[in-house]
Amino acid sequence: MNRNNKRAKVCFLAALGVAIMCLLVCVIRTNAYNRVVRQEVFAGDPLFAQADESQRGVSVSAVPRSNTWTKTLGQDIEGLSEYDFQAYTYDFTVSNNTNDAVSDFSFKLTFGENVFLSSAWNGALELHQDVGGNGTVATVPDLREFVPGDYDLNTVTVDGESFIFMKAGDYLVYLPSDSVNAMEVPIKPREGTTPGIIIYVPVGRGLEGSTLELNYRFNRVLTSDPLFWVAVVGLSIWLVVLITFMIISGKIRKYNERHERDNVIINESIETFTGFIDAKDPYTNGHSKRVASYTRLIASQFGYEGEALDRIYYVALLHDCGKIGVPDNILRKPGKLTDEEFEIIKSHTVRGGEILSRFKSLENAGEGALYHHERYDGKGYPEGRAGDDIPFIARMICVADSFDAMNSSRVYRKKLTSEHIKNEIETNKGKQFDPEVADVMLRLIREGQIVMEDGED
Repeated sequence: MNRNNKRAKVCFLAALGVAIMCLLVCVIRTNAYNRVVRQEVFAGDPLFAQADESQRGVSVSAVPRSNTWTKTLGQDIEGLSEYDFQAYTYDFTVSNNTNDAVSDFSFKLTFGENVFLSSAWNGALELHQDVGGNGTVATVPDLREFVPGDYDLNTVTVDGESFIFMKAGDYLVYLPSDSVNAMEVPIKPREGTTPGIIIYVPVGRGLEGSTLELNYRFNRVLTSDPLFWVAVVGLSIWLVVLITFMIISGKIRKYNERHERDNVIINESIETFTGFIDAKDPYTNGHSKRVASYTRLIASQFGYEGEALDRIYYVALLHDCGKIGVPDNILRKPGKLTDEEFEIIKSHTVRGGEILSRFKSLENAGEGALYHHERYDGKGYPEGRAGDDIPFIARMICVADSFDAMNSSRVYRKKLTSEHIKNEIETNKGKQFDPEVADVMLRLIREGQIVMEDGED
């Protein structure tokens, strides 16, 4: 038997090692893929045609809009006679035609002939000019707010408007914006972004002789790699086999221990239950009353009043009644709970629902006790209910209960700060909390109907 156990342990360790190795290879491969700076060059028809979503990779199309206007520019520029220039608004559509996000990009536009830059939006322009044989480089964060005197660039002013003169061979580098308003990067899979630049070109001409060089990097997520799922499946199988092995190998031994322990638990449970009834626990009593008060306040904001509001208060007051069956050493444990201890804590919802199911004079008395630890996203307990499938009174108690837990000192931590508490409620809207109930709680806090004293994180 010992030999078989040793052999099984070796097999388990080997299988675990293979699965972990697959995950490491997956991580390394994905990181390496994301670090690569990729480059595409566009010129001629491929650059100035409408974007084709069927294209593979990342593409750029520079399509001018039809609305144009003309100016006479260039009379003060050495080597130029009076040229008539026509303005085009070029939309440079960067399309991500892949299933991976584009983490960042930039493009270099090299002009094939003399042009004038008028305006641009969203990102910044890094301008490279050959002024008198000397290279000049300047980065303009927002061309719409360009002031010629702030930059050592070749410019011309006509009719009170300033233009940046770019000779043939000069180029600009477009640097996308990641601000909240523009948010050009990252580019999600199968989506795109369209920065725009107003450029004056000779009448009857365009940017056909120009070249655009696109540089970009991907942000592939780990789950996109098939090897990741191979490792996950392998680990899942490994875990199932391990658990099965442990159950079988300890079945006989645990049977005898369980039989003996059950007898002790039955006796101790009866004594503990009786002791909790007689005991006066200031913290538990205070917690229940505060949660009931918060719940009633929340319910009043949803239009409940009179007897209905009283019923909600009483149901909330009893929401933790199932904890009378949870031992003190677990309820007051200052450190991290073991899995077994946490399961005992979780069982108070079912126990409370069973106790209150006999409370016929209070309508739906057990809903608060049974469901106040369900989460709005379905990841709670004991039944994993989600959204509107959770009774509304339990959704209100859930927010009130969590708020009081954060706003109270425990044996294992001090109470949290008011900002921390508000951030937690905001962050968990739609996850742990019903968004509407969470918004009501935050409003009550802002209006001072629920007063908090700052603690320390």
